[in-house]
Amino acid sequence: MPDVLISTPFNISLEFEIAPFHKRLFAYFIDLTIWVIYAIFMRKLLYEWMGVEGDFVTGLDILLVSVPLLLYHLICEVAFHGQSIGKKAMGIRVMSTEGGDPTISQYLLRWFFRVWEWPLIFSFVFPGLFILLQLIYVGFFGIVVVIVIAVTAKNQRLGDLAAGTAIVNTKINSSIHDTVFMEITQKDYKVLFPEVLKLSDRDINTIKSVLTQTYKTNRFETAHRIAGRIKQVLNIQTNLEVDVFLERLIADYNYLATKE
Repeated sequence: MPDVLISTPFNISLEFEIAPFHKRLFAYFIDLTIWVIYAIFMRKLLYEWMGVEGDFVTGLDILLVSVPLLLYHLICEVAFHGQSIGKKAMGIRVMSTEGGDPTISQYLLRWFFRVWEWPLIFSFVFPGLFILLQLIYVGFFGIVVVIVIAVTAKNQRLGDLAAGTAIVNTKINSSIHDTVFMEITQKDYKVLFPEVLKLSDRDINTIKSVLTQTYKTNRFETAHRIAGRIKQVLNIQTNLEVDVFLERLIADYNYLATKE
């Protein structure tokens, strides 16, 4: 698969493999299966097991079935840092083309451009005569989405193009947030680089991404470049090995951030 260059706040580009189309397709069908199972379960719970009937049926369908399905991708990607359940199962994730996790506004833009799927979601509430038209609508625009993904350089759909995101292939189970917000419990911990507080969470996110790629590929060129850039920006002099230096920056940042 081709790689996508993702720029960072340090003007250094990181290489990530673009998620293969088959992985994206399988992830979509996994999420779709979850939708169907959830909708069937909720309808059985409400109308067969609890015996709900009358004027409240449509309202409950919309509130307890359609709204959760409508927000599924948005909530999952925000909560799981770019992964729905399907994406997590397939080892792919959403990443900002500026580096690191997308912002809330980027997630919202991606989600809004899923509007072509919404008739499918509401077909659980309004089945019947219009189901064929809904399926035709969703199928047509689904083909358009596939075409857009195929012809764009980074295999982005319209939502990714608008939001400045891309779907990348990754087997990394841990998130940057697992490191950025870890607690340093060592009582005699000594900070080596207090200047690290001049960096932001996004910068630390980038450092973690660089380290992850370095350990994954065993190629240290990018780590050396970003370490040199950080030393220049923060005016740091050290003889630590590049990976030890970057790991220590992350640890110092966590220690100082939790002590504030």
